Amino acid sequence: CMIKVWLQSIRFKTLSAAVVPIFVGSALSYAKLGLISLYLIICCLLSALFIQVATNLFNDAEDFKKGADTTTRLGPQRGTQSGMLSYMQVSIGAIICLLLATLFGVPLVISGGMPIVVIGLVSLFFAYAYTGGPAPLAYVGLGDIFVLIFFGLIAVGGVYYIQSGQYDLGAFIAGLQAGSLATVLIVVNNMRDHVQDKIVGKMTLAARFGLKFSYYEVCALYALPYILLAYWFFEGFYIASLAPLITIIFAYKLVKKIKQTKPSSHYNIFLASSSKIFLMYSLLFSIGLVIDVTFKY
Repeated sequence: CMIKVWLQSIRFKTLSAAVVPIFVGSALSYAKLGLISLYLIICCLLSALFIQVATNLFNDAEDFKKGADTTTRLGPQRGTQSGMLSYMQVSIGAIICLLLATLFGVPLVISGGMPIVVIGLVSLFFAYAYTGGPAPLAYVGLGDIFVLIFFGLIAVGGVYYIQSGQYDLGAFIAGLQAGSLATVLIVVNNMRDHVQDKIVGKMTLAARFGLKFSYYEVCALYALPYILLAYWFFEGFYIASLAPLITIIFAYKLVKKIKQTKPSSHYNIFLASSSKIFLMYSLLFSIGLVIDVTFKY
């Protein structure tokens, strides 16, 4: 079924990385300034989703072209790898998604001005440059920092700026929390594929420094968002600072399983689990912000 093949290339389970920061940035704007626009939220969601899908499709095409995706990879089968889709088909799909992202980004530019133009252009460029071009980020070990910045600091901060017209320490902290949790997804993915990646010269941090390094990276990425909840507690956002702690047991269990399991197809389950933790933590945090400001104690 071609629809199933396209969905595999789109990588539906990873799309939380695009959606979640929108809710965090919008909830933060409402909690701190009472400013929120449903219209802008929808435009942000659609633009971010199409950029994420474009990034995934370019990744699908470029990894196949560079030999990183073969029949021996442990991850889910991809469109170009399976032969069901050609390199050209997937690349055209990615370009169409970038055009749609640009279309839905127009209202965001009107609202946010030049800073959003810069963020938009940089995001569109790196959707391809993440795995495409002469020096793709994912192939030189910069994929992790890319996710932290673009799916955390820029995504949350950008949405907060679009909604409120300003940027502050709270937006930076929230962006760091979201970005850290989103980065776990790419680290788990790279741990699973580190052997094949190293063979074809895709030198992710897992391929470059080994599984032990990546395991401690996952530990640090999970520890940081929970530690930073203290900031929100002292800012008076008590529900927002406490509610996400519910997810810490799931993060602990996942970290423990990663330590006990050698890279295999089991990591596909870990990847799905890390996505759910990211989603749960961020939704609880966002809902907590809204409750805190709605029911002031």
